[in-house]
Amino acid sequence: MSASATLPPRAWNRIWRNAGLTLAASIAVSIILTNIFMEVFSAGLNVPGLMVAVLMPLVLGGPMLFYLTLRHEQLRHANRQLELLASTDWLTACLNRGAFTTRVLADLTRRAVASTRDGGALLIIDADAFKQVNDRFGHQQGDIALKLMANAIRDSVGVADLVGRMGGEEFGVYLTGADPQTADQVAERIRHAVATAQFSPHGTPWPLSVSIGGATFARRADFNDLYRLADQRLYQAKSHRRDCVDLMQAA
Repeated sequence: MSASATLPPRAWNRIWRNAGLTLAASIAVSIILTNIFMEVFSAGLNVPGLMVAVLMPLVLGGPMLFYLTLRHEQLRHANRQLELLASTDWLTACLNRGAFTTRVLADLTRRAVASTRDGGALLIIDADAFKQVNDRFGHQQGDIALKLMANAIRDSVGVADLVGRMGGEEFGVYLTGADPQTADQVAERIRHAVATAQFSPHGTPWPLSVSIGGATFARRADFNDLYRLADQRLYQAKSHRRDCVDLMQAA
């Protein structure tokens, strides 16, 4: 399949729009210049002169203009695909750890500069007894379980929230503008979504569950502090009974 065939519809809309507008402007300039030229050397613009003024940009410039616009969109699309690959975890399609951390830091910095008063939360989610899945059914089935959990997490958060795979069977979720009650509701929704996911490796039903630790903040916050506190609460959730949520308010 050619590179042009893989462009999304929005890119093709930009190609036709930009090429059409540029070509229209070229035709307008051609008509104006032709009219000036013919006013000087003849009685002014006539029908043949008008046809030449319109056809010359179309015939000479149209194909080249379309080609250049197409190549520009192909390059733009390729760069976006590379950025997506560089920031996405290959297995779960979540943000990778580096991209997740970078975007959370950027949002926290923006809030500090703008003195934003709405809060947020950082959740750390870890699969319970995941080693048993790999040991009993193999790593391929373990990968399937991770995809199921990633889908359950993404389906449980808002479009403005960030979901990242922090490594292994651990995920991170950054909730923008969430108060402690909302963060707890989202965390419980994630826990329930994972618990009800249908996972049957080799035809054997196997329950999945996650433990979730989190830290909420009201105004400004430091990422390292949030992560440390959320990780502490995750440890408490793991120590108590697993398949549960443990959140705290950051100072």
